[in-house]
Amino acid sequence: MDWECCWTKNEITPEECPYITEGEEDLYGSLQRRVVDKCMECPRFKNDLQRMKDLAYPLSEVLPHIISGYREQKARMASMASFVNRKTREIKFLHELNVVLQTSLDLDEVLSVAMTAITAGKGFGMNRAFLLMADKERQYLKGYLGVGPRNYEEAWQIWQDIDRTNNTLRAMARNFQRTKLSSEKVKFQDILEKLSVPLADEKHIFNRALRGKKPLLAENAFHNPDVDPGLARILGVDCFLVMPLISRKRRIGIIIADNCVTHKPITPQDMQSMETFAFPVAFALERASLYERLREEVTKQTAANVKLKEQQELIVKMEKMALVGKITSSIAHSIRNPLMIIGGFARSLLKSSAENDQKRSYLETIVQEAKQLEDVLAEVLNYSDSLFPAMDMWDVNQLVTAVYNELRERLMQRSIRSSLEPAADLPMVCIDYKQIAYCVRALIINAMELMTGGGEIWLKTALNGECVTVELSDDGPALSPEVREALTTPFVATQEMGTGSGLPLCRTILEKQGNELLIGDRRGGGTTYIIKLPITKGERVHG
Repeated sequence: MDWECCWTKNEITPEECPYITEGEEDLYGSLQRRVVDKCMECPRFKNDLQRMKDLAYPLSEVLPHIISGYREQKARMASMASFVNRKTREIKFLHELNVVLQTSLDLDEVLSVAMTAITAGKGFGMNRAFLLMADKERQYLKGYLGVGPRNYEEAWQIWQDIDRTNNTLRAMARNFQRTKLSSEKVKFQDILEKLSVPLADEKHIFNRALRGKKPLLAENAFHNPDVDPGLARILGVDCFLVMPLISRKRRIGIIIADNCVTHKPITPQDMQSMETFAFPVAFALERASLYERLREEVTKQTAANVKLKEQQELIVKMEKMALVGKITSSIAHSIRNPLMIIGGFARSLLKSSAENDQKRSYLETIVQEAKQLEDVLAEVLNYSDSLFPAMDMWDVNQLVTAVYNELRERLMQRSIRSSLEPAADLPMVCIDYKQIAYCVRALIINAMELMTGGGEIWLKTALNGECVTVELSDDGPALSPEVREALTTPFVATQEMGTGSGLPLCRTILEKQGNELLIGDRRGGGTTYIIKLPITKGERVHG
């Protein structure tokens, strides 16, 4: 019998089978493979089968069943092969993802990898994804990051960019972190702010997914009674997936994914794959968050150690100054009585001496020198008193005004113009009134002594942050850094001021009470002195 199909010939020519295409030339000489690969679907073979049936060929009733069974098995094999290939790609993808997540401690890198994996075609291929994370107090789920296009044009641009490259997941994530992460954080800020949900709202789909520890697929969201209509309007899609992120029973957050551009259905296989992906992402996010928190604590501890070291150095310095204070106090007490006697007798003799007495000039010199020594002794004794301050709540404006009124006449005698500008509504501060008044007085006198040719002094108080400040500025000569340092070091001689203890004593008093003395240049010439008096907690009492 002549058959239309070539299924009975061991070898054929190209003209005998038009269904063998380029690259399949070996089928011309292979009957078995040609029958399996080509003849089963060949129309000529079907005609031959029909002719067998018409001629009551013995195998005509059996062959169709054999062919049908073969096709069914072939389709099943193809489906299995497709499934295996898809799972192989998925395992390879998850392996790459896990390697990246397990080796990263940077929160931004973890976020970039996770969100790229969800939205990239090499990953789960979703159009858009939002990450919501639980806040530190575990009271709210708050929008943290959104990734994806906002419209079709942007999506088309993204797909074109991806087509031009063939990067690995890690390379894509790094590129995303370097070029897009900052802008993506801003792009969906309006949506992220509206997605915040209290964790106590048990009926909300986000919390139901967290409580059930399973992804939830919201379909027909605009009319689904289990989905908040407001949430559907915010997302603008009718179908979205909510994937919980749980790590060691801790609720890290959720990921919302949708296909807002392609509207491709989210299949059970998509949910299963993303569920496998959720745990390593949650674990990596928790680890990166803890690492970031640890770094913050290390920074705080480092700053605290620096502060502690400064405090220790200050304590050592204060101990040295205390020792100096004890010595000077002892010396001052030893010489005060003889000096007062000398000065007293000299003043008595000076009062009783005649105006034309030749010895009167000697007595005047003794009185003047004794007065100067008494002033030095007073400074020394003040220094000793500074070691034992009497702290109380005081109005700084009242203190500065009293000192200013006390010295205003002396300023006028030296042709120095002056002004006081007290700030309104200053809080009271805890200080030793006598010692701080001494400091303000010493600043005015120090400025006055430097302004030998007259000038102007401005005195004002202010509230700056957590400090009440007393600021004195003058238009006198500018001071070099060396002179400033010498002015606040006890008993160091300066060309401008000679040897004195006024400002060093100020510095000691202020530092001992936790205050600060700053000396700097004044804009326009001159010097500015600032006393900073901190307002500690519980001291915000207004006078």
